[in-house]
Amino acid sequence: MAPESKARPPAAGSRALVLDTNVVLDLLVFADPAVAALPGLLASGALRWVATAGMRSELARVLGYPQIAPRVAFYRLTPEEVLARYDAGVQTVEPAPRTSAICKDPDDQPFVDLAVQHSAILLSKDRAVLRLRKRLQALGAEVGPALAASA
Repeated sequence: MAPESKARPPAAGSRALVLDTNVVLDLLVFADPAVAALPGLLASGALRWVATAGMRSELARVLGYPQIAPRVAFYRLTPEEVLARYDAGVQTVEPAPRTSAICKDPDDQPFVDLAVQHSAILLSKDRAVLRLRKRLQALGAEVGPALAASA
């Protein structure tokens, strides 16, 4: 079970944000310029990061992958530190019911479902997810590889 979130309660008018695992790594480990605006938007309450316990478990598993673990160590981080950063920023919610927008990659479906349930912005670089852009928009969610300038 994931630790209880330490994230602040949602601010009035805050927009939900769902991050796929690769974007989480970009944010918490690699400091990718494509996600440089996220920490400020999350801290201000303009965005609130939502995720499920299963998404945290996936991150924990990925942090142990042979191609990822050395990169985490390069940034002088441990998996435990990355997970602590995750826990400090995320609002853990229940998994969402299946939406009508079906992703070709079943591993990405929980991210899609959660984005639709919360009318969220879903950040992903996964082609299967990005192909759902129009369908997700019709369901009230936005998807893209980075935040739009208006976010």
